[in-house]
Amino acid sequence: MISEKTARWPARAAAAVFAVLLTAGCGTDTEAATVPEGWGTLRTPAVTVAYPPAFTPQGDAERSKYNAAAATLSEGGESVGMITVQLDFTDADSVEEAAIGAEAGIALGSTLGKQREIQVAGADGAREARRIDFAFTEKGSRIKGVIVAGLDSADASYAVRIDAAQGRLGDGDLKKIIESITVK
Repeated sequence: MISEKTARWPARAAAAVFAVLLTAGCGTDTEAATVPEGWGTLRTPAVTVAYPPAFTPQGDAERSKYNAAAATLSEGGESVGMITVQLDFTDADSVEEAAIGAEAGIALGSTLGKQREIQVAGADGAREARRIDFAFTEKGSRIKGVIVAGLDSADASYAVRIDAAQGRLGDGDLKKIIESITVK
């Protein structure tokens, strides 16, 4: 259901657009996000994110070379949901640039929602991020997705992408996944 092509985002597709953007991010103090009881955690050098018990983490050999971490939701041997973490996928100078770079990986023909400013937990306090909601149809199934993108404490881009076939991931679990994101 969720193809390798869908899970892969272009690394530098929006570089020309980035050159004209001049917005910097900021944050305030907060505690690290918590992982819901019984959930697993995807850990990368810059980002951690929780995943529901029904998801299975992917090993190095299973996931796309573009993803630093990934977990898959499968039904009947078919992938119906995925959480991926990408690190340093574009040369962004701001949170908005990182979000635009992440948007570049959303399939043409998708329904794209407006970027929204959010805060994620950070090792050095709350960090500004952007949330992008989108939807598309793949192999006859409607897929709903969310990307949370921003910059880590080293000013490198990150993106957490959550895709799931409609009805396979509840709004409550989606909210918990997003609230679990912690950026170093």
